[in-house]
Amino acid sequence: MRIVEASLHLVRLPLVHAFQTSSHRKTHLDHILVRLVDESGAEGWGEIASPSDPFYCPETTETCWHIAERYVLPSVVDAVWEHPAELPRLWRKVRGNRFAIAGVDAAGWALWSGVRGVSLAKALGGTRGEVVAGVSLGIEPTYDALLEQVRRQVDAGYPRVKLKIAPGWDTEPVRLVREAFPDLAVHVDANGAYGETAEELAVLRGLDDFGLLMIEQPFAPRNLVAHAALQRSVRTPVCLDESVDTIDDLRTALALGAGRVLNIKVSRMGGLTAAVAAHDLAREHGVDVWCGGMHEFGIGRAANVALSSLPGFTLPSDVSASAKYYARDVVQPEVVADQGVVRVPDGPGLGHTVDVAFIGENRLKETTITAPAESPRRGSPSAA
Repeated sequence: MRIVEASLHLVRLPLVHAFQTSSHRKTHLDHILVRLVDESGAEGWGEIASPSDPFYCPETTETCWHIAERYVLPSVVDAVWEHPAELPRLWRKVRGNRFAIAGVDAAGWALWSGVRGVSLAKALGGTRGEVVAGVSLGIEPTYDALLEQVRRQVDAGYPRVKLKIAPGWDTEPVRLVREAFPDLAVHVDANGAYGETAEELAVLRGLDDFGLLMIEQPFAPRNLVAHAALQRSVRTPVCLDESVDTIDDLRTALALGAGRVLNIKVSRMGGLTAAVAAHDLAREHGVDVWCGGMHEFGIGRAANVALSSLPGFTLPSDVSASAKYYARDVVQPEVVADQGVVRVPDGPGLGHTVDVAFIGENRLKETTITAPAESPRRGSPSAA
């Protein structure tokens, strides 16, 4: 295959409900959509779902735009390749910047699978036609507001709810949710907000009393030793998110026993190629995995659904319906959940039509890179 055109589209969509974590509150999202076009005119879309601020990770929308425009897109335009798993070798000199890379990697997979007339899920090795979805709920102004949000998602049929927690918003909201919904699968996510003081450790260990599905990322990303110590002291599985950016991180976490569950995010790990590798390694070591989200628009959400169809994704994933976050999405049909279950598209590529007109209405800026008129670059990606 040869990509002859690549473009970036910065799009802003409002959230239907404001979302607050331990670090910030957001009412809209700015994501970068990636479009790759091959010689036949076929196109593949991906999504750079980076945060706007450097609170979840070092990358931001602005840094991703710069890296993608200056380094990643030029590495793929005019290059000849046969399979999307080869693409990471094209930008191998770029260190880190996994969110920027992830959108281009996913667009390559969407393009390749679409041209071959197979679904993205099948191309990745998916084995199921439906995936179970969970929802993620932010920190609310009051306990009553939180309980209302949980009730709304339970009524919609979602079997698992994730609650964001932070020091001062942890034991009591979890207790109230558990009392109100004794049979609901609940897990908590701290986004690394806790330290190792005696008081904070006591709170985290006390969460063992609520029958949680998991405690996600209680400590700072690089503090795998603290995660391992907590896992040894609690029955509840510890889940790693921000701690595992690369396969090497995962190998270290496995060696330390730093957790029994892994949240695989396509964006955090640098694309679908890396996400599949993480799935395979975790499954080999008996670690449960689920697909986390970054409130993706429909393009990134469709990629997450496809990934979640792989056999190792045994826990509910953050692939809830588009309507949970957006009044209108950038794909048609939108992602729909029926009683907490999302159908895996079996059509070519993403299995959704990208709403180019709607993207144009909500686009803040765009840029395009095209291949030169002369002969394409030859040779394997490793030589690019």
